[in-house]
Amino acid sequence: MDQQVKNASLEAGFHRMTELSRGAPPASLAERLDRLTRLRTAVADNEARFSQAISADFGHRSQVETSIAEVLFVLGEIKHAASHLKRWMAPQRIATQLQFFPATNRLIPQPLGVVGIIAPWNYPLQLTLAPAVAAIAAGNRVMIKPSELVPRFAALLQEVIAAKFDAAEMTVTNIDGDIAQTFSALPFDHLIFTGSTRVGRLVAEAAGRNLTPITLELGGKSPAIVDRSANLDQAAERIAYGKLLNAGQTCIAPDYALVPPNAVDAFAGKLLDNMRRMFGTDPNNTDYTSIISERHFARLESLAQDAAAQGARLLRIASPDEPAWKAQRKFPPTIVVGATPAMKVMQEEIFGPILPVIGCANTAEAIGFINGRDRPLALYWFGTDDTARDNVLSQTVSGGVTVNDCLFHFTQVNQPMGGVGASGIGAYHGEWGFRALSKLKPVFYRSPLNRFADLYPPYGARIARMEKLLRFMS
Repeated sequence: MDQQVKNASLEAGFHRMTELSRGAPPASLAERLDRLTRLRTAVADNEARFSQAISADFGHRSQVETSIAEVLFVLGEIKHAASHLKRWMAPQRIATQLQFFPATNRLIPQPLGVVGIIAPWNYPLQLTLAPAVAAIAAGNRVMIKPSELVPRFAALLQEVIAAKFDAAEMTVTNIDGDIAQTFSALPFDHLIFTGSTRVGRLVAEAAGRNLTPITLELGGKSPAIVDRSANLDQAAERIAYGKLLNAGQTCIAPDYALVPPNAVDAFAGKLLDNMRRMFGTDPNNTDYTSIISERHFARLESLAQDAAAQGARLLRIASPDEPAWKAQRKFPPTIVVGATPAMKVMQEEIFGPILPVIGCANTAEAIGFINGRDRPLALYWFGTDDTARDNVLSQTVSGGVTVNDCLFHFTQVNQPMGGVGASGIGAYHGEWGFRALSKLKPVFYRSPLNRFADLYPPYGARIARMEKLLRFMS
């Protein structure tokens, strides 16, 4: 099947979904719960196959990381949505202004229609199906475009979803050729993209031509601030884990650490010790994940070498040029001491196991450093000084924050997850996802007993009296 035929098939499938979303009654609570149940079964019954496919696409991916960060996360999202869906779907009572009593207001959630999901490669199961859970819960039909960097996973997902869902309920596209451009140009009722800021801009431009609402989950350089009041051992351990999960290929991984100048060397040493303790020095360690491609592997080494050429000191447990590491595309954990803003490692999102450690004199300097750059997707603060913590929280803007740890704000299903500015637009998770992918339609029910709405002409003394009373009540 050539690309033109594939694109035509994609467009035909989309239009079929659109016709049904407009012509058929909205999905009932029972129908939505059934779809969530089928999705849960699809994930649970194929967990081992998904793990194997993802590992093969990466070169090697820790089975434990796939289980914890992907499978269990998705199953938890499904369970949470199913447990709360009846309440989410119920019309909300909204206060009515006094002058319109005894009229009533309601806010009624309705499905938008067809939701498109352009998924990334770094957590292909979680970042594909978590937004799908929100879309299904909101009663939408779903079309998914997986990443071309995980072809085995994409083929398996296409097979598994096709076995559990009618193509008009949820479908997974192929990943060949220019399908991404065709996909993003479709007039979805909402489009969700997770990926780089650069590609996010292109997706937003394509969606804008159709006035398609978008949720962009992007990335950027997420800082970790180690306050003077912090326990260095604890901070080093937690930042090391947050950085090396999935070998740093995590959009909310700490991208650089700001620490007191007199603690830079000690902290960098503790980081490396913790990295060595967690993942060892053997590239055959099955707990440590490979870099997704040769291109990304070479990009990471280019960042490290650029920093070294400009005077930074690299602390690493091995050289990425060693054959055993290179053959498996496993990039050795690397600490960059003495990074400066002129270095590429401080200009680009790293998205790998490299962590610059930068001296920062105080809280005000840390705030200024962060605010001088694009707003990050995540921010991490370590310490016990409540005043310093609250100053950082109030004077910086980021997608989310974890205090005295990394990553865990993302796992809170009752909290929204989303970026700001260059790190993203919109948010989802739990009820936030349901609301983002619903039309919350305000409805006013006028009472026949109320006369304030009768302001029709001809205007005269009666209208003047009503206007005077309205002014008093406003």
